[in-house]
Amino acid sequence: MSVLGVPRAAVQAGPTAGAVLDVVIPVYNEETDLGRCVRRLHAHLSEHFPYPFQITIADNASVDGTLAVAEALAAELPGVGVRHLDTKGRGRALSAAWSASSAPVLAYMDVDLSTDLAALLPLVAPLISGHSDLAIGTRLARTSRVVRGARREVISRAYNLLLRGALAARFSDAQCGFKAIRADVAGGLLPLVQDTGWFFDTELLVLAQRAGLRIHEVPVDWVDDPDSRVDIVATALADLRGMGRLGRALLTGALPLTELRAQLGRAPLTVPPQVPVGLPRQLVRFAAVGAASTLAYLLLFVATRGALGAQPANLLALLVTAVANTAANRRLTFGITGRRHAGRHHAQGLLAFALGLALTSGSLAVLHAVAAVPTRPVELAVLVAANLAATVLRFVLLRLGMHHRRG
Repeated sequence: MSVLGVPRAAVQAGPTAGAVLDVVIPVYNEETDLGRCVRRLHAHLSEHFPYPFQITIADNASVDGTLAVAEALAAELPGVGVRHLDTKGRGRALSAAWSASSAPVLAYMDVDLSTDLAALLPLVAPLISGHSDLAIGTRLARTSRVVRGARREVISRAYNLLLRGALAARFSDAQCGFKAIRADVAGGLLPLVQDTGWFFDTELLVLAQRAGLRIHEVPVDWVDDPDSRVDIVATALADLRGMGRLGRALLTGALPLTELRAQLGRAPLTVPPQVPVGLPRQLVRFAAVGAASTLAYLLLFVATRGALGAQPANLLALLVTAVANTAANRRLTFGITGRRHAGRHHAQGLLAFALGLALTSGSLAVLHAVAAVPTRPVELAVLVAANLAATVLRFVLLRLGMHHRRG
């Protein structure tokens, strides 16, 4: 059996039996910094990590003295092991090391240790407890503290925005070299990840999200390595190609996401039975929601009246408040939660919106026909009266549509 095309025979066995966490350090030509960084990581884990651990140096085809340094570290430090691959590729090295590990929680971090190691335990604790399935460090949270150049900052934020738009990603930072995954989850996801380079992380996270897995995010303190050898342009182009390939696979149904969701995903929460809300309480709640909606409507109308004119401002204010009004009445007035029939309920709300628009627009038209330039207080009074009529009509329509369709 192979791991992303690399024979299992080329992957050496891990060094520590009973380790709860295996931290993989993928390296390529890092003979200068490897010793210092691994010793620092080992000292931190020995002092602050409360479970057995191991560190795996995954050397992917280095052509300098990296492998010799790694083997010397393995002989010097307990719990440090080496896995050498003859083919280059960070994703390939991670997949090989993770697949061969016996630890229940797997992690990786870049060899430069740009991320503050104090975030390591918060990263893996939700996986050890079973609360989450994957965990990522994020440099884009408000509480993260990051030191890096403007160019990398812009590229990183643009890439993550692109992911949100193109692949509907809901995680905030796909590229931070500080991630962890439960071994059973990795066993289901890794065979589906095709990328062997830098897009490996993103592809893994997108598949995890689509499979319904829980991704835990940890704000990190991160200092950019000025000696980084990553070719930003080449990496960006490779990432774009990976996004295109993955997007096509998702659109064409080439990935077994339904089976993966059934195997690994978390079941949806069971919605408790809803207690019917009586008419008197419905009227009180509807009136409260209506008052708030009317106030919001008037504020929007006044704010946009000067720039748009009376009729466009009326349309915009009604449309915005109508959607919010339906959602609020659905939950608060009629006691309906969950997504079932939500589309139908909002369609009914839009019908009520159309009728309200006809009432208020018609009232405005009549007012302007009677008085060419009505005063603002008169205009608002007419709109309030028209909205009251529209509100009564909305209650009747929503109650008829929702009264017997809870859930």
